[in-house]
Amino acid sequence: MNLHRRRTALVGVGALTVGLLLTSPQSAEAANLVKNPGFETAGTDDMPYCWEKSGWGNNDFSFATVADAHSGSKAMKVTLTRRVDGDRKALITESTECAPVVTAGKQYDLSLWYKSTTPDTAVTLFRHDATAGWQYWTDLKTLDMASGYTQATVRTPEVPAGTDRITWGVSVYGTGSVTTDDYTMEQVPDTLPPPQCTGTGDQCANGSWSVLPTQNPVRSMHSVVLNNGKVLLIAGSGNSEENFNAGTFTSAVYDPANGTYKVIPTPKDMFCAGHIQLQDGRVLVMSGNKAYPVAGGHGYEGFKDSYIFDPTTETYSKTNDLNDGHWYPSATELGNGDVISFGGLREDSSGSVTAEYWSDKDQAWQPLWKVNQTWSFWGLYPSMILMQDGRLFYSGSHVFGNNIPGTGSAIYDYNANTVTQIPGLQRKDERDQSASVLLPPAQDQRVLTIGGGNIDTNPDGNRLTDVIDLKQASPSYVAGPPLPQGTVDLGGGKVPETGDQGKMYVSAVLLPDGKVLETGGALHNRADPVYESSIYDPDAGTFDPVAADPEARGYHSSAFLLPDGRVMATGDNPGNGSWNHNVSIYTPPYLYKGTRPTITSVINQEWKYGDTQRITVDRPIAKAELIRPAAVTHSSDPNQRFVDLPLAVDGNNVDLNVTSNPNLAPPGWYMLFAVDANGVPSVAKWVHLQGPAALAATAASAHVHSFADSLGGKVSGPGNKRSSQKVSTTISGCDRHYGSVNVCVPTVFPPEVKRTTAARCTWLKQNHYGRLKTNGRDDPLGLDRNKDGIACGKADVRKR
Repeated sequence: MNLHRRRTALVGVGALTVGLLLTSPQSAEAANLVKNPGFETAGTDDMPYCWEKSGWGNNDFSFATVADAHSGSKAMKVTLTRRVDGDRKALITESTECAPVVTAGKQYDLSLWYKSTTPDTAVTLFRHDATAGWQYWTDLKTLDMASGYTQATVRTPEVPAGTDRITWGVSVYGTGSVTTDDYTMEQVPDTLPPPQCTGTGDQCANGSWSVLPTQNPVRSMHSVVLNNGKVLLIAGSGNSEENFNAGTFTSAVYDPANGTYKVIPTPKDMFCAGHIQLQDGRVLVMSGNKAYPVAGGHGYEGFKDSYIFDPTTETYSKTNDLNDGHWYPSATELGNGDVISFGGLREDSSGSVTAEYWSDKDQAWQPLWKVNQTWSFWGLYPSMILMQDGRLFYSGSHVFGNNIPGTGSAIYDYNANTVTQIPGLQRKDERDQSASVLLPPAQDQRVLTIGGGNIDTNPDGNRLTDVIDLKQASPSYVAGPPLPQGTVDLGGGKVPETGDQGKMYVSAVLLPDGKVLETGGALHNRADPVYESSIYDPDAGTFDPVAADPEARGYHSSAFLLPDGRVMATGDNPGNGSWNHNVSIYTPPYLYKGTRPTITSVINQEWKYGDTQRITVDRPIAKAELIRPAAVTHSSDPNQRFVDLPLAVDGNNVDLNVTSNPNLAPPGWYMLFAVDANGVPSVAKWVHLQGPAALAATAASAHVHSFADSLGGKVSGPGNKRSSQKVSTTISGCDRHYGSVNVCVPTVFPPEVKRTTAARCTWLKQNHYGRLKTNGRDDPLGLDRNKDGIACGKADVRKR
C-alpha cells in the first residue's frame, strides 16, 4: 500500500519496522500506552517526541506546539486555512519506539482533550500489519466543535489478526483548527467468561436449519426486509406463463413474529424487476416483465413502469415511468438518497444502455437529458456497489452468460462519467449468478465475490472467490480461498462434489457477528442443486463449512438476515418449471453460545451523520453496528452493508459514533445490533439514518479518504449515443422450442451429458421435465427425431 498517498508523513521515521514485531504486549493493568501524551517532551523537526506530521491532499496547513494546554505547559494545534481536499493530522510516530503495542482480538479505550473551531474532525487509526506494514485502519469518532477543552473517548474495534501496533490522532478535514492534549490509551479488560454451548455440539459448531410448517403462498423471487420487521416477497407472475396470461400478479408480506403470510394485490408483472428501499422505508420497484419469449421470435421484454410499496399500508402506488424498459435492472442507493440503475432488457428485448436516476428530492425518475450516460450495456443485475467517495464499483457479479467486455470489473465515476477497468477477477465469464458483498465493516472497503457459472456454456459451477481492497491506490482482485464443497443431486440422489465443482446461484448474507454466510446454489443452469453452506471470516480470510439448507436453493432463490439474527431462505425454480414453496430458517452458531445481550433502550430512533447516539444494554458488549435490511434477488443485493459504530462505554450506557460519510451508510432504516465479546448478537432495534439534507449547516462533512485514486486500468468515457445493445433471444439459457414458457430446456446441456438424443432425453427425464411438446418445426437440440411434435418420445430415443 502506498502510505504516502494515504497520509503523507512529513517527518522521516527511521525506526519504522516492517515485519514481525516481537515486543510483548502490555497488560490490561498497564499505565497509559501513549508515550509523551501531553506533548511535553520535545522531539525533532518542530514536533514533540513520538509525534509526527501527517496528512494528504490540496490544503494549506500548519502544525504548532502551543502553550494553550489542558494540563502541563504544551498542546498540539493543527490548522487548515484553505482546503480543496484531504486532511492533516498529528499522529503517534510509526516506529517500534513510539507506536503502542496491541494484541489481536483485544480492544482499547482511547481518550483525549480537545478544542475545535471546525466540525470536520475525526479520530483516525492506522495499524501495523506484520506482513503488509503500516496501513489505514478506520475512523472512530467525529468531534463536535468546542470552545473550551472537552474530553473525547472512544473504544476501538477488536484489533484485526496480524496487527501488532497502532497509531492514532485527530484528522482535520475542514478549515479551522483543533488543539489537543492529554492522550490516553488503555486495553479493555476481558469481561465475559468463555461461551457456554446451549445446544448440541453440532449446533454450537455449525448452527442448524429448520423448514417452516407454512409454505410461501407465492412464487416469490424478490425478498425485501421491511423497516417493521416483516418481509415483502414479490412474485409478479412468478415465472409462470399461465399466471401472466391470466393477469395473476402476486406479492406476499411475511411476518416472522407469528409465521403468517398476507397476499398483496400486485398491479403489474414485477417478475425480475429491480427494487431498493428508499430512505423513508418505502420500497421502489422498477420495471418487470412485459412479455415472455416466443420460440423463434422475441425474447423477454421489460416495461417502463415503476411502483412504490408502502410498508405501512401494504399497497403499491405508481410513480412516473423510467426512460427505458429494464428487465433485470440493478438498483444502488447513493449517499444523498438518490438511486441509480443500470442494465436489463428493453421493451423490444434488446439490452438497455440507458442509465436511470431516481431523485429523492423530486420523488421521480429524472428525464434522460438530466442523467449522465455512458451508453454502455452493463448486462443483467450488474452488482454496482457504492464506494466511500461516491463512485460505483462493478464487482463482476451479474446474471446470464458472459461478463461485460474487458476485465469484468470496473469503477464507474458518475460525475466524471468515466469507466475504469479493474484487474484480477478470475474467469470473469464464469461469474454468472455469483454473489458479491461489501465485507464487514463497510469502512474497510473490501468486496468478496463468490462462485458462479455461465448458462451459455453450462460448465460446472465453480469454487472461485476473489477479494479486492478498494483502499489501495490501484486496487486489484486477488484470489480468495476456494469455496468448500458439499453434495450435489445429479438426478439420482446426493453425491459428494468432486474436482473443482462449486456452484452458481449463490446467496451471501452479512451476519451481525461480522462474518458472511454463503448458502444455496446449483451446479448447472437451473439444475443439479448443491447442498452446502459455509461462513466466511473477513478477518481470517477463511471459509468454515456449517450445516447446509436441506432444501434445494437454485435459480430464483434468496437468503437474507432477519432482525432476530436468523437467516431466512426461500424459493427454487428448476428448469422443469416447478417451484419450491418451502421456507428454511438458519440459526447460526452464535445463537447457541449463551444468553443474548439486550438493547434495553435507544434514546433516539432518528439518527444523523456524525452523531453520537446513546443506547443502554443489559450487559457488556464488544461492538455495535448498523446492517442495511435486505433487498435481494438472483444472488444480488449490492446495497447490503454492515457499518461499524465505534463505542464509548460507561457501564450499561453505550455511546455509538455514527459515521459522517453518507456513502458508507446511505440514508434509510437500519437494523441496529449490539454484539458481545463471544459474537452473540442482540435482537435488532430499528433506527432511521436521516439523509444529508437533514443536516444543519454546521454539521460535519464527510471524511472521505483518497482510496483508489491512482487507478491503472483502461479508462473509457461515454461512447456514441445509441438506442440499445443487441442480445440473444436465448439470453436466459433456455431453448423455447420445447415445452411451455415455464420450462427451461437448456440451450447447452451440462458437460457430462453426451451430445446424443438419448443422453439428453435421459437427463431431461432424470430432472422431471415430463412430456415436452415442440413449438414449431424447428428442433435445434435434436429431441424430436421423428417429427411427431413430441420431444423425447420412444421413437426419438431409439432413432440414432
